Amino acid sequence: MSNLISVPELREALHDPSLRLADVRFDLADPAAGARAYAVSHLPGAIHIDLDRDLSGPVAAVGGRHPLPAMEAFAARMGALGIGSGHRVVAYDDRGGLFAGRLWWLLRYAGHDRVRILDGGLPAWLEAGLEQVTTAPRHPAARFKLALRPDMVVDREHVLRQLENPAALLVDARAAARYRGEVEPIDPVAGHIPTALNRPYPENLEDGRFKPAAALRERFDFGEGFDEVVMYCGSGVSAIHNLVAMEEAGLPLPKLYPGSWSDWVSYPEALIATGDQEPTAE
Repeated sequence: MSNLISVPELREALHDPSLRLADVRFDLADPAAGARAYAVSHLPGAIHIDLDRDLSGPVAAVGGRHPLPAMEAFAARMGALGIGSGHRVVAYDDRGGLFAGRLWWLLRYAGHDRVRILDGGLPAWLEAGLEQVTTAPRHPAARFKLALRPDMVVDREHVLRQLENPAALLVDARAAARYRGEVEPIDPVAGHIPTALNRPYPENLEDGRFKPAAALRERFDFGEGFDEVVMYCGSGVSAIHNLVAMEEAGLPLPKLYPGSWSDWVSYPEALIATGDQEPTAE
């Protein structure tokens, strides 16, 4: 089944009592913007889920700018919002799935597979001339059963160990200029993790929607000989966009390095590369 749902499909599903619709709009430069936008208007029946409050843990000296939340707390929060193990979830934002993808991935990591992303997000909904509302739903609390999938993540130590493994592929989802080390607007050090190649996540989209599976498959065709693919970005958010794209292309789901570049460079001994890199496995 696709990880995406179209606007017509969602419109037909709005009255399904098992549906939980989540507005995950966010702005990294203005963390309160998503909540403000939700208060002005949102899709009918949508609840607001916040990247910092609901989908991230406390920031520490290491671990990155958006560390994963404690998963027991995440499950409790989902239950309090009315998302239980029996519900199907649709997440949307206004950034092509950038932030909706974080909820999609966390639910998958928590063992909940009935989650999809609205392809095109809010802009596609408005383009179709469909209504928005200002009222927030009140779902009864639900039981969210946690069934973690630890094989979906890797940490810094795992990445370090795999740097010398030619069958392990590391992929950076940030913009090309950041990857090459030409600019770094957020983190204290520019560049990328050695051996990583670059697949900027916005190139998964065309007119705000995910490209067709064939185009995505061509984009993520890394060749033969790789036993493991690990995706990272700046703080473990935009990398997930590439994970969604790869599954849409019919490719295996890569692992995620949640701490990503912001965790990597928080260690003074961090290995850093600049310029371009392409895969070499046969």
